[in-house]
Amino acid sequence: MQRYFIEKDNWSDIDIKIVGDDVHHIVRVMRMEQGDAFIANRYDGKSALAIIDSLDDDLVTAKVDSWLDEESESPVDITIVQGLPKGDKWEYILQKGTELGASHFVPFQATRSVTKWDSKKLKKKLPRWQKIVKEASEQSHRTKIPTVESVISVKTLLDNSYLYDWKFFAYEEEAKEHQSVKLHHYFSKIKEGDSVLICIGPEGGFSEEEARQLREADFQAIRLGPRILRTETAPLYVLTGLSYCLEEM
Repeated sequence: MQRYFIEKDNWSDIDIKIVGDDVHHIVRVMRMEQGDAFIANRYDGKSALAIIDSLDDDLVTAKVDSWLDEESESPVDITIVQGLPKGDKWEYILQKGTELGASHFVPFQATRSVTKWDSKKLKKKLPRWQKIVKEASEQSHRTKIPTVESVISVKTLLDNSYLYDWKFFAYEEEAKEHQSVKLHHYFSKIKEGDSVLICIGPEGGFSEEEARQLREADFQAIRLGPRILRTETAPLYVLTGLSYCLEEM
């Protein structure tokens, strides 16, 4: 069943208003009619079965039929901090990372990031990024939409890292060490409700200076298997591992 996230201002007791792009999707793409049902996600993560009251080109109204009991969110709060990658790789990470349960996405300007985004370009990109995670959340039947932040510096990353229970960075030098600690060793210690920060470098990886700074800030270097992964593959590997350890085992 189709799912839509409804903004806070468009909820009033059991009445729901849908505006913007979702109206076009309901009317023109899904071709719904009065009496049709969909799942409405509220701003606080609760979801309900909603029945359409009326439709026109600018507004769809509906009423809550029944509240649903859904458990699709990760038991831990996961933040992906990604060194700016080239091309459309960041959008791919946003989409697939949302499907795999990430709660927050933060790009950072790494030493070896080829891409440079100024504030003017970011202003245009942020709405698109937010649309990507919204649509991915609807497709994967999540009950909350992940947040997407603007680009930060390494210093800001280090300054804010104290907020997390667990801090990891994927370091390719660890993959070369046969005696390195297995990823499961760390993941098996994470408990429900913990906050987890995963830091991934850009295409060229972390510089030695960045790796040193991260270690000094109590980040744990982790190995993502014996092979070197692409920057867009690495966060998905970590998210899959966390999901398996915390949700399926």
